[in-house]
Formats: sequence, structure tokens, C-alpha cells
Amino acid sequence: MAKKQAWVHSSHPRSPSYLFFSVVALSFLSLLALLVYKVDNFASKTKTIVGHNLEPTPWHIFPPKNFTEESRHTRAYKIIQCSYLTCRYASTDGGAQPSEKNLENRRGLASTHTLAKCPNVFKFIYRDLEPWLNTRISIDHITQAKEHAAFRIVIVEGKLFVDLYYACVQSRMMFTLWGILQLLKKYPGMVPDVDIMFDCMDKPSIERNIIGNGSLPLPLFRYCTTEAHLDIPFPDWSFWGWPEVNIHPWDEQFKEIKQGSQAQTWAKKITRAYWKGNPDVESPIRMELMQCNDSNLWGTEIIRQNWTEEEKAGYERSKLSNQCNHRYKIYAEGYAWSVSLKYILSCGSLPLLISPQYEDFFSRALVPKLNYWPVSSINLCRSIKFAVDWGNAHSSQAEAIGKRAQQLMESISMDRVYDYMFHLISQYAKLQEFKPVPPPSAQQVCEESLLCFADEKQKELLKKSAVTTVSPTPPCTLMSHPNPDFFTILAEQKQKIIENVKDTENRTNAAIP
Repeated sequence: MAKKQAWVHSSHPRSPSYLFFSVVALSFLSLLALLVYKVDNFASKTKTIVGHNLEPTPWHIFPPKNFTEESRHTRAYKIIQCSYLTCRYASTDGGAQPSEKNLENRRGLASTHTLAKCPNVFKFIYRDLEPWLNTRISIDHITQAKEHAAFRIVIVEGKLFVDLYYACVQSRMMFTLWGILQLLKKYPGMVPDVDIMFDCMDKPSIERNIIGNGSLPLPLFRYCTTEAHLDIPFPDWSFWGWPEVNIHPWDEQFKEIKQGSQAQTWAKKITRAYWKGNPDVESPIRMELMQCNDSNLWGTEIIRQNWTEEEKAGYERSKLSNQCNHRYKIYAEGYAWSVSLKYILSCGSLPLLISPQYEDFFSRALVPKLNYWPVSSINLCRSIKFAVDWGNAHSSQAEAIGKRAQQLMESISMDRVYDYMFHLISQYAKLQEFKPVPPPSAQQVCEESLLCFADEKQKELLKKSAVTTVSPTPPCTLMSHPNPDFFTILAEQKQKIIENVKDTENRTNAAIP
């Protein structure tokens, strides 16, 4: 009987226990699949500083970025890690809000130094912000400026928050934000809370003539402006590097260019006007310049830059330090302003500027016949030839103008770039009549989150351009607001010199049989 009972128990079906574990496993897999779906769905709606889930700016269309080098799941987890988790656990060493004791120590150290006066070009900060001197800047200004902006920058208690609206071409946004993070690290506890709308594309959009017709002048930061616009110029991304064309951070790049410029004495430099660049950027002046490529007729050497081929060749033929062997270097604007200006001015050659319409923050320091030679866009080839002929006939004067251009760019060191950023933001913040608060859709951005998104080439340049120590002294001393007529008088003086050069050119050309 016992054996029979044992047999009955041993043959009892055991499927219920298998069923239990199967249900648990199936539930776990279902939850895992749901979690993966939720993560993917959340990531697909998260905008990032490198362009995930962002459309190009509608006012300047460019090919949208694709992120097909990673699998969908890998991309989703990277987006969430870099966007939401990295800054939360980032190191706070050298943080943005030092203790009052540390601030006092810095003030005491600074008081033992003679503080440098800011370069004269800093005066233009007052001109750029003048439209809001009386109206001040309200939250309505900021809200309305959004339709012209690619992203919004909010700094609160030394932390950077960014609200993303559109993608920026290449890595402009990443390197611009990196620059602001370095400013916060260089001058911790000194950068005021501020709310800024920023466009990362080339052409200004806020027209000056709206003042006086009842419209609000909208505050919008970008890399350049014009006499006819109110856009506020801010140092461009390439000061921290431009990985897509192998350009190094500014201090390093200037040093290399200056060293390259000394490879040949002035007497041995090629007595032709040199330009190398990309004309295929909807730039009529560059397309016209291509027609001037005749060393015998016009004294020029014009070279089309093919960046695809340069990348394949390891950028050996596009090194800026190897492009200072000519006495004359031509600057031609591209789609709008071009970052090439600072590299051309750095060569020590006589810069030939073709009727520039756009200006960045430092180019307002340029004065014709002092640190550049004005070339007319009318009868372009002949105007370039006149400049070359004048330079060859007045060699020492041409050399001196080139040296002053190089000295100007040497004075715009990264320390001064940060000082310009500091004073511009500080003066702008004084005009805001509201307390900056990051919008709910904004994300905190820190060094670690930027590096998290960066590829290897970007990381190399970002790390090279990083501020490694807190500045022992405050920024340079900003001069007081200049006389109200200062900027008008300066513009008139520059225009008079340009007209005198043009008159001389016309008389010379008229005398040619």
C-alpha cells in the first residue's frame, strides 16, 4: 500500500510549478520590452545639443543630421544618459559658486594687481545694447525673440540651462555652449543670472529700422551683425575649435599662424594677392572673385577649397599656418560673415577686405589703411590689382599695415574673448527687468554632458580649449560709456578713408591708357 501511495505521488503532474515560472519569465520579458519601448519613445522626443530630434533652422536650411552610426537602442540610452543623468553626478570641483571666503581671497589677490583696461573694441558693447537702454528687456522681449532663435541660454547661480528649438549646422551649438561653460569656470560666482535667445546661423534677422514704429526691438545674440541690424554679436564657436575643418582652439591656432607667417621675410613673400576658400556658399562676391584668378593680369592667386578632398588628405593642404607666404591676403564674405577673417588678419600680410557688410565682435576695431586695405566690390579684379600695385610700390607701408592687423588679433587672446563675453553678458543682464528662470523644457548642460555627446575629434578640441584654473584676477576693466556721437564719428571717419582710397584708385585707373 505504501509503495502504491509513493507511486501515486511521484506520478502527480508538476505542470503548475512550470507554469508559474513561465508566467514570471513572460511578465519579466513583457516589462523589459515595455521599458525598452518607453525608453526609446522618451529618447525620440528628447532634443539634444548635437541635433537629435531637431529640425534645421527654417531661415537657413541645411541637410538634417543623421545618427545612423549607432543602433536605435544605443542611441536612445546615450541620449538619456548624456541629457539627464550626467550633470546630476558631475564633479563640482571648481564649481560656479565659491564660498564667500574664497571670493574674498580672490578680491584680495586681484587688488594687488594692476587690472588691465579692456581693448577699445569693448566700447561697442554699449552700442549693441543701446536699443534697450530706455525700454529695458522684459520677458515679452525674450518670448517674442524665440521665433528668431535656435536655442535659449539661461544662467542661474552659475549653472547653464539650454532650451532647444532648432538644430545648428555642424558642431556650432556644442562649441558655443562649451565656451560659455568655460566662462563660468574662469570667473566662478561672477557671471550674473541671465536669459538669452541665441541664433547659431549666419545672417542677422532683427532689423534696426523697426525702432520708432511701435515694434519691440528684440534682443537676439548671434555671431555677427550689420549696421542695419540689431543682432548682438557674440564670439563665434571656432574660438574653441572647429573639428569639421580641423581648426584648433584660438590661442593655439594664432600661435601656429604667427609662427608660419615668419617663415619668409616680407621681401621674400610672394607679391600676389592670395585667397583660398569655398565659393559655393551662395556668395556672389566669392563667385566673382573666382573670375579674378590671373597672376599676370590681376596679380592674384585664387584657389577653390574642396573640403571633402582636404579631409581625405588629412588637411595637409589647408593648414592655416602654411597660408601666410603671400604679401596680400584677400577676405571675401561667404553666405554672410566668415570666421576666416581672424585667420587672414593673423598672417601679418596686408589684408585686402572686399567691402564687408557684416561685422563680428572684434572686426569693429578694423580701420582702413591702419590695419587693412579696402577693396571695392565694384570692378573687383581691377580694385585688387590696384591694392597689389600700391603695396608693391609702398612696401614698408604695406608691411606695417599687415603687422598692425596681426597685432590686433594677438590682442584678442582667449583671456580677452572671455572678458568680452563676461562684460557683454553682465551689461545685458543689467537691462533685464525680470528674474531669469529656466523654462520647464530646458536641460542643464555641463562639461560632462557635452563631452558625453562629443565624438573623438570634438573631445580632443574641447579638452584642449578647456579652462584649467580659475582666473586669479577679475576681467579687464570696462571703459565708461563713450560720448553719444562716438560711434557715428568713428563710422564717418572710416567711410571717408575708404572713399579717399576709391578716389585714388579711380584716378589711377583713368590714367591707364
